[in-house]
Amino acid sequence: MRALAAAAGSAKQPGRGGADLHLFESPEEALKTASPPERFPAVDEQFMDVALAEARKAAEIGEVPVGAVVVRDGEIVARAHNRREIDGDPMAHAEILALRQATAATHDGWRLLGTTLYVTLEPCAMCAGALVNARVDTLVFATRDPKAGFCGSLADLVRDPRLNHRLTVREGIRRDEASEMLRSFFRRLRS
Repeated sequence: MRALAAAAGSAKQPGRGGADLHLFESPEEALKTASPPERFPAVDEQFMDVALAEARKAAEIGEVPVGAVVVRDGEIVARAHNRREIDGDPMAHAEILALRQATAATHDGWRLLGTTLYVTLEPCAMCAGALVNARVDTLVFATRDPKAGFCGSLADLVRDPRLNHRLTVREGIRRDEASEMLRSFFRRLRS
């Protein structure tokens, strides 16, 4: 996809609210220039609020403030926040924990067809791979992660045409709030 964008200069990318995809000098430049769609569905705002509440829970216990919510048919089936430090588990990312809860709650085995995952930060490679493997239909995230994001920043694992499952992606919902929560957390950590 990026090679096509390089050849064309810019292109429309599905699942991004029709935002132009441009090549940038750095991920930081992409973050400055990327703009979310003007309006988001009310349901996306509602469920992102729940994910942000989960992120605040993570911050309260000293974890990186990331929250995730799995929704099916308009109902929350799982919600989680980062617990890597508390659990001593490198895989205890909010997305992984929410996917585990969702598979237990839905009794559909490992497939989460018909679900949407809302998360406050763009998923990393591990979490993006888990979303593809769990067959989640849609990913909605608040803010990009230029250093570890694998849903458009460093790579785009969830929409890679070589894989047998691809997700619809919407980004930028409550971006400013999620970004400020992360910046505040790391400012406090450094001081």
